[in-house]
Amino acid sequence: MKVPIMLRFFSLSLLFSLFSFLPLHSQMRIDFSKDSPLRKLQIAEMAINSLYVDSVDERKLVEDAIRGMLKELDPHSSYADPKEVKALNEPLEGGFDGIGVQFNMVDDTLLVIQPVSKGPSEKVGIMAGDRIVSVNDSAIAGVKMAREEIMRRLRGPRGTKVNLGIVRRGVAEVLKFTVKRDKIPVKSVDAAYMIRPGVGYIRIANFGATTYGEFMRGMEQLREQGMKDLILDLQDNGGGYLQAAVEVAGELLSNGDLIVYTEGRQFPRTDYKARGTGKFAEGRVVVLVNEFTASAAEIVSGAVQDHDRGTVIGRRTFGKGLVQRPIGLPDGSMIRLTIAHYYTPAGRCIQKPYTKGDIEDYAMDFEKRLKHGELTNRDSIHFDDSLKCYTLKKHRPVYGGGGIMPDVFVPLDTLQYTKFHRQLVLKGIVINTDLRYIDNHRDELKRLYPTFDVFRRDFSVPRQLIDDVVKEGAKQNVKPKDDDELQQTLPLLTTQLKALVARDLFDMSEYFQIMNEKSDIVRKAVEELADN
Repeated sequence: MKVPIMLRFFSLSLLFSLFSFLPLHSQMRIDFSKDSPLRKLQIAEMAINSLYVDSVDERKLVEDAIRGMLKELDPHSSYADPKEVKALNEPLEGGFDGIGVQFNMVDDTLLVIQPVSKGPSEKVGIMAGDRIVSVNDSAIAGVKMAREEIMRRLRGPRGTKVNLGIVRRGVAEVLKFTVKRDKIPVKSVDAAYMIRPGVGYIRIANFGATTYGEFMRGMEQLREQGMKDLILDLQDNGGGYLQAAVEVAGELLSNGDLIVYTEGRQFPRTDYKARGTGKFAEGRVVVLVNEFTASAAEIVSGAVQDHDRGTVIGRRTFGKGLVQRPIGLPDGSMIRLTIAHYYTPAGRCIQKPYTKGDIEDYAMDFEKRLKHGELTNRDSIHFDDSLKCYTLKKHRPVYGGGGIMPDVFVPLDTLQYTKFHRQLVLKGIVINTDLRYIDNHRDELKRLYPTFDVFRRDFSVPRQLIDDVVKEGAKQNVKPKDDDELQQTLPLLTTQLKALVARDLFDMSEYFQIMNEKSDIVRKAVEELADN
């Protein structure tokens, strides 16, 4: 199930892999001569495996050696075992084989939030609110089974069948369904809707294989609804495929405009230019970014800014200007090796500084930014004049060396995101309490709010739901330090709960339609377009 952005608050779970398809200009040469370092490594592995006092796992020994080598390079060169490779690729490849339900675990039981529209589960009659209690006659409810193991049992090659036991509210017996697995799409565009008359809004979660198609369908729908200006939301977008970013940026720029170029020790400069239809090369564009906008999302932001095509609003982006090449290994594992830097059209590399081998310090960047005040005060952000570049049309100064600095800075509201609220979210208290509420009131809510417009206008979060969140927090020793912190927490918590109910009754786009009305960055974008 896709987790809303608010539920990933303050986490650094970015998709750091910026996969590229650069041509291989030189073959890798392997030297096994007597004086070769590679021969030295081979002898060491053979000696440990053959002579060490205790038995060793040779596969793990080799994996640890690979990880150790990569650790001494940059923070983005990494190794992934076959299981990790599959988990990393699914959000980018745009789908996986399974039964087609959005779900979450409630009280050790799998609760169906929504069946995927026209997916295999919906076709056989599985409904929102159903509980899956068995898979192929093996119990998965009430047995403390790991979420990963449950997913393994539900997934499988398309065309294969799985027998499910379903408990449904109001039905005494366990219902039996046979579901034929199929390709289940994974969306990378979270929302596309008209946020104001004439202003369309599209939020991209990551750049995957299906992003461009999803983006274009959203654009066409919004154009039909009268969109003249576009807000492109790349907040918390950790990146993905380079080509997907180039395709999206190409629709906002003129044909032939440079979007990004890459260059490395073994890879000469390669330019990526706009080759799309340029269907939105004229209307006004605002791009939203924050400290978790990274990699491919920074390519799009930098291209829009360097060509003076639109306004970038938010906070300084993450600062990943390194290109990784995936190198597949025989067992399905993969090395993602940094082979080049990427540069924006104005010639700036936006990779932030790092010390080779010190991944922990690199990962603490958010905390350092918060401590230094740059998330709350623009004046706390300083750039080296030696890294100054100029935009291509208006010749405005922009800087390399550490992310994309927005044209309009929006400070982080530290009072809005209280420590109490963050702890409620991180421990899953907010989402689990919401799921129980939905489970108990789904039929009533669907009857009272048949459409999202009715829901948005008429639904108010019950006080009992808020009280339940606070009570559950107290049970888990999550409490506000005083009544002032509780009162500061309530407005955003209430909005978040309404958004979660909207997501569970409708879809993710409706979640963001609720949340965006309280977002300082989104509201600033709306103001910017209204004022100009």
